[in-house]
Formats: sequence, structure tokens, C-alpha cells
Amino acid sequence: MEAFSHQISGIELVAWRSQAITQAQAAHIDPAEVDWLLQSLCQVETLALRLGTLAQQLAVPTAMTLSELEALWQKRLGDRVPVQHLVGKTVWRNFTLQVSPTVLIPRPETELIIDIVVACIDQSPQAAKLQQGTWVDLGTGSGAIALGLAVALPQAQIVAVDVSDAALAIARHNAVENGLDDRIQFLSGSWFEPLAGWSGQLAGVVSNPPYIPSAIVPTLDPEVAQHEPHLALDGGPDGLAAVRHLVTTAPRYLQSSGLWAVELMAGQAPAVTDLLRQSQAYTDGQVASDYAGIERFVTAYRQY
Repeated sequence: MEAFSHQISGIELVAWRSQAITQAQAAHIDPAEVDWLLQSLCQVETLALRLGTLAQQLAVPTAMTLSELEALWQKRLGDRVPVQHLVGKTVWRNFTLQVSPTVLIPRPETELIIDIVVACIDQSPQAAKLQQGTWVDLGTGSGAIALGLAVALPQAQIVAVDVSDAALAIARHNAVENGLDDRIQFLSGSWFEPLAGWSGQLAGVVSNPPYIPSAIVPTLDPEVAQHEPHLALDGGPDGLAAVRHLVTTAPRYLQSSGLWAVELMAGQAPAVTDLLRQSQAYTDGQVASDYAGIERFVTAYRQY
């Protein structure tokens, strides 16, 4: 976002904020987005909002004029543009990530996949080998999972793959901005295609693949259906097209006891554990829930 090259009085910002919160509530938008927008585009402190002292500030440095701020907010209300797209960034784990309509906005529940991977490594007899191996984030999008793996596994080599060059450009930018560009290799291609050189050598494969059934995608909230890439959402007729490919193809690339970890939508975990079982290439399949108690993640180890 551009530098704070404008100024708006605190009284004007307070009046705008009050109106915007009322509009958000009427549009069934979380009112907290108003403050998130303000703090992203203006030098406004959380304490000033909480204590109501913002009105006492004569001139608040901002990235745009009040009319430009209002025009941006109207895009949120009228066009249902996600607030993350309005400011061009989001917060995920300890990272601030650039986002755009070319990548899926990383969700809070996806943060857990990093902790699940670490727990699976700790539980493995091959923990030391896994900690120092090569880990791949397939369909990296914004690069969120790859960055999370790089921090959680400081001795590992991290590879991020995406079929979208536009997504890879954002992922690379996020790696640079978060000081992790020397830890992650970015490869362009579909799933395992760029990984021929790692056959039988990967310590882990992690992915948040498209898993929404095709018929459901148009019925999602307009913020998602109209503004996020369908390539990252549409998982085919039953939502499991990409997951099936990951189940059947990963064993060629995973080392013995290598970890397979994937995020899913509600209700898909039983089908995916069945797929893993039927492949006879995995052992110790486990299901983990997200913050809401939804069975969101499935992990398994490559058979010896």
C-alpha cells in the first residue's frame, strides 16, 4: 500500500467509522472489518479506537483521502470485494501476506496445518530425517503454507509449486517480504509435474487443494464466488478430483515414512481416509479438526 501521504481529521474518521459500522451491520458484514480497513490505510491505533480518543487527533496520516476511503468501502458493500483485496494484504500466523484475486486468501483454519505437520513429525520414529528433508507445498497460492513450513522446519528444504505464474509471483514476493526467500524454491507446474528430480525423496507433501464440488462454487458467498480464483476452489464434481491425484501420485515422490497432509472441507475426511486405505501405500491415517471442530485435515505416512 502507498505511503501515508494524506491527512484526515480524527473527527471526520470517527464520523466515517460510525456510518461504516452501521452499513456493515445492515449488509451482514463483520463490523470489525471497518477497523481493520482503517488501521490498514490510516495511522490509527487500536487503543485510540477502543478508548474513543481518535476524535481528539487533528490530523491523522492516511494513505488516501476521505472520499477515496469511502469509495473503497463502497466496493466492499456493493461489489462484496473482500476487505483483504481492498488493502492488498492479510495476516496469517505471524506473517503479513500480499493477496490479490489471483490467489486464495489464506484462512485462519489453514494455520493449523503447520502445527499438525510439526506434531506428526514429533510422533514419527523418523523425526530427525523428516526435520531435515525436502517438504513441498503443492498449490502454494500466496505461499502461506510454504512460509509456515520454512519457519517451523528450519533445517528443511522447502519447495513451493503452483500452476499459476501470477500466484507464484505473489508467493515469491511474500517470501522476500518475510525474509524467507533464501529458504524456499518456487516451481511452476501442475502438482507433481515439476518434481521429477525428487522421486522417492520427499520428506513431506502438504497441500490445501481445491476441494469445493463444482456445483457448489457458484453458491458460495459472493466474496468467494466472485472474487477468488475458481482454480483454487473447484475440486470437480465431488470436490475430490485434486485430492485423488495427490493420494495416487504422492507415493512415487515420498520417501519411506514421508508425511502426506491435506486440508479438506467438512464431510470429506471419511472418503479421503478410504482413498488412502485403498491405495495401500500409506499407514497411520489420521483426521484432525479445525478451531470449529470440523474434520478439516487428513494426514498419513508413506509405507516403508
